[in-house]
Amino acid sequence: MVHTKRLLNLEWDAIAGVIAAVAAIVMELLHLIQGEVLLTLTVALIALLFLRDMRRERAMERLEGRLAAVQVSLREIEVGLLPPDAVLIGPNRIRKVSTEFLAHASGEMIWFNVCLSMYKPPALFDALLRPALENPRITTMRFILDKDQRRLWEEILPTIRACPGADKVQEPTWIDNQESISLIVADSAATGRTEALLSFWGEPFMARSTERSVPRYIFHIQGHSELISRFLEILRNYRLSA
Repeated sequence: MVHTKRLLNLEWDAIAGVIAAVAAIVMELLHLIQGEVLLTLTVALIALLFLRDMRRERAMERLEGRLAAVQVSLREIEVGLLPPDAVLIGPNRIRKVSTEFLAHASGEMIWFNVCLSMYKPPALFDALLRPALENPRITTMRFILDKDQRRLWEEILPTIRACPGADKVQEPTWIDNQESISLIVADSAATGRTEALLSFWGEPFMARSTERSVPRYIFHIQGHSELISRFLEILRNYRLSA
């Protein structure tokens, strides 16, 4: 089987050309053929080699095309393997993802420009605020809020004080807010990186009613995202300005 494969790999057209050339030269030396015949054979051999090179070029072009397609596929696979900077969370998963984010956070947690009215209903308070209060890994809860929310803060403060962990809630930093985003930022106990829940005021991300504004879509910003450093800079600037 091995010998058969080796025979198939031989370039028989080149071998035949060499044999024909050697035979022609010998015959010419023996004066069995004339010089014109030798010249004709030489031209034929050159044409044969030229045709062989043309076949090789076409094969190389096909091979290059296949390699290019493989490279494109590899790039697509590589892009698919890279973790996303942000994961969009829809209405059906917001409460679950938010609760898990609060329960697995650690260190200082900052709440920036959140709508306090959505924490007034007991069910939403228990799902979206209590997990952070009861999480022992969270050492500090700091709120940076628009001045217009002072009344709402006073309304939910008794519920906060009735929870375990209320002592880690700091007096809010009151600002004249100029941003259209809402952020909850904290370190992840699993990865050790800073992550964030990002939402936007207004449609289609925020559902508004006469009583409260509730996020309809949020983004879970992963710890490797360059957005995190920008968010931390925004929070730092607001804290310093206040």
